[in-house]
Amino acid sequence: MPIPLMINAEVKAALEGGKPVVALESTLITHGLPYPKNVETALAMEAAVRESAAVPATIAILKGKITVGISPADIEALAQMPAHEVRKCSRRDLAIAIARGCDGATTVASTMIIAHMAGIKIFATGGIGGVHRGQPHDVSADLSEFGKTPVTVVSSGAKSILDLPLTLEVLETNGVPILGYQTDVLPAFYSARTELPIDQRIESAAEAAAVIRASADIGARNGILVAAPVPPDKELDAATAEAAIARATQEAEAAGVGGKDITPYVLNRVSELTDGASMAANIALLINNARVAGEIALELSRL
Repeated sequence: MPIPLMINAEVKAALEGGKPVVALESTLITHGLPYPKNVETALAMEAAVRESAAVPATIAILKGKITVGISPADIEALAQMPAHEVRKCSRRDLAIAIARGCDGATTVASTMIIAHMAGIKIFATGGIGGVHRGQPHDVSADLSEFGKTPVTVVSSGAKSILDLPLTLEVLETNGVPILGYQTDVLPAFYSARTELPIDQRIESAAEAAAVIRASADIGARNGILVAAPVPPDKELDAATAEAAIARATQEAEAAGVGGKDITPYVLNRVSELTDGASMAANIALLINNARVAGEIALELSRL
């Protein structure tokens, strides 16, 4: 029998009534930002979704239960737990976390899976995973998930600590269209622009919804990436960001950091090297992406 989802009453009512719902991941709460910034940002993302007239559904594994729409108290509890006590759950971890009754934080890949199970079509995050610099065979499960799970993800591209050209190549191989939200190039997470062209520029949430609807109409089974640049007032200078990322990546390699630990390590070190400017950019783009996702979900519900 299928694993039951614990869907909170508000989210369930919205889904049953055809109202717009936006999925939100929980790794940013447990592994992405320090306390109390993690709580403040998670709640601000939910508020941004609501301001767009959609219902937020933050997803996590609570004591082995897949929970769609965790409460503010759950967010606070996860935020204060030591990171090593919360399993970082990608596709390969879900069954283990459920069977063992673990607390788990969902990554992009697992949030896409659960959102699709619940019938949620739109998901907002910060930056997706990708191909790691200098490690072309170290490819995030996020990219393969995009190729087989029909959920639209709003993010500021892939995390700029990654190899962005190779990440785009893998997305192309997996048949994933990239829509630039008021941009014709891939955003660089902390910075608004790269020189990497994407598949289609769109100007509005309605245009995004039209593509999502057309994808569903033809029976496409892949996800869609909507790339929304960081707000200009919080953008980190590209040269400053790149210098910090290069140094943090080198330090991670020297320290033997790898696997699931490398992304939070590098993100934290980049924040230190930029005196918190990268974290400010990260928080701003997370909230902005939640707002854009809410607007797209609303337009999609009208179709």
